[in-house]
Amino acid sequence: MPFPRKLLIENEQLVLELRPHWIALVMPAIVTILVVVAWSLAVSYGPDTGAGRDVTFWGATAIAILVLIWFPVRKFIAWVTSYFVVTSDRVIHREGWIAKRSMEIPLEAINDVRFHQGVFERIIGAGDLIISSASEFGREVFGDIRNPEHVQKTIYQQGELNKDRMYRGVGRDSAAAVPAPPATSGATTPPMPPASASATGELERLAELRNRGVLTEDEFQSQKRKILGG
Repeated sequence: MPFPRKLLIENEQLVLELRPHWIALVMPAIVTILVVVAWSLAVSYGPDTGAGRDVTFWGATAIAILVLIWFPVRKFIAWVTSYFVVTSDRVIHREGWIAKRSMEIPLEAINDVRFHQGVFERIIGAGDLIISSASEFGREVFGDIRNPEHVQKTIYQQGELNKDRMYRGVGRDSAAAVPAPPATSGATTPPMPPASASATGELERLAELRNRGVLTEDEFQSQKRKILGG
């Protein structure tokens, strides 16, 4: 089942769509095998005839079904309905069938992306992805991610592209705020400097981007000098 495209916002591009690695199903599969073996032993070595056999059969069956629903079936449904998605604007994690859980982290809010792989995980191409952000989620660990090193690189690349788009947007807004000089005949007059209100608004916007971690202090000072004509 693919990620629902209707959840994307306007002009947002889907870059990476992942389902959890198959390693997440190993433990549920082991539990399923153990439950089937235990059920078979209980039925085989129970009473051969009479009411005792019926009690043993139905009791073992009920316990087996409860255990299967509680762990293997629940884990399988979580695996089938789980998505880890990277878009041009966000990192999205959704899971659940009836009760759903969704998490969205804007790329500009991400401060750090790390991954962890054990020896066996590196062999099979799985691992944990750790994302630290300035959003309400803070530090989040996503387990059983396929090829986490590639996912880390993709998030960084999309973050840089997203930051570049925001810079271009700031530049366009700044240019639009500067009034065009009036048309004159004869002597050429020097263009009027930007209005102080426009410069103040632009500085406030840059300060907000710096506070959110989108701009570094050096980048903020550079943009500030450009606006003030330095």
